[in-house]
Amino acid sequence: MILSMTAEYALRAMAEIAARGPEPVRARDLSQTAGVPAAYLPKILRRLAAAGLLASEKGHGGGFRLTRGAAKITFGEVLRAVDVDLEHGGCVFGWGACDSRLPCLLHPAWAELKTQLSHWARESTLAHATSGAAAVKHFQRAWRHAAAKGPAPAEGRR
Repeated sequence: MILSMTAEYALRAMAEIAARGPEPVRARDLSQTAGVPAAYLPKILRRLAAAGLLASEKGHGGGFRLTRGAAKITFGEVLRAVDVDLEHGGCVFGWGACDSRLPCLLHPAWAELKTQLSHWARESTLAHATSGAAAVKHFQRAWRHAAAKGPAPAEGRR
């Protein structure tokens, strides 16, 4: 796995919040729909809020929402908020700082992959994650999952 579980969870949570639109999303709901452990999600959400990517609203109807439009938040910003640095990542062999002067055996291939990942993180936004066929399939799967668990609590119960 190239990204840590924390990074994956952060991307999942942010994409889910972006897909929900401007209304705040409760952490409990987010945990279920994004598949992030409920005990770990608050830590991730605090880091995303500290980075200025999320706003937290307390009280009835509260939750988390994006501070900017989904098209203005890149995957790279989300990853940096949870301390992932694709530009300066370590050696795939664990040698620390291998480079073109002192490369490990996998350095050329790893450097190319890191370049491609960095480009993906800089150019892809949460809007990319929430548009098109992938978003439709995601919501269909989420609705099937929710239907299998039974009816949602009555409106107003949070």
